[in-house]
Amino acid sequence: MAELARVRVWAEALIRMHLDPHEWSFGFDHAKRRAGLCNFTERKITVSRYLSEKFDDDEIHQVLLHEVAHALAGPEAGHGAHWKRIADELGYVGGRTHDGEIAHERAPWIGSCPAGHEHYRFRKPTRITSCGSCTRGFSRDHLIEWRKRAG
Repeated sequence: MAELARVRVWAEALIRMHLDPHEWSFGFDHAKRRAGLCNFTERKITVSRYLSEKFDDDEIHQVLLHEVAHALAGPEAGHGAHWKRIADELGYVGGRTHDGEIAHERAPWIGSCPAGHEHYRFRKPTRITSCGSCTRGFSRDHLIEWRKRAG
């Protein structure tokens, strides 16, 4: 678990080292499904407050390197060769920095299928859905039953 104050220190140090700190800033956001974001419009790098609290220090450092590489490469680079070269030079080790883990303990809606797979939603489910772990397509045999989290 990374401490938020330490994450801020790392982020601001990376911005000072690689970007113009008068133009770029850092902040935490409330994303629950993505770890980091490079916002070119606001010239701001953000990291999910919730996922920072769940990830270890090395994972968060990789998220920061990933986002700084985006800032350096520019908005057109995406995850292409130019971005990858810059990310490698920064010490980014590659791969996904965030692989599906979400801040599920904050999701107000919990669903379960007949086989017991759990699913999480941050908004009230409005459609009938079936479990993607049990079947590739929609199946009435694998319907997810939703309940509101207590508290």
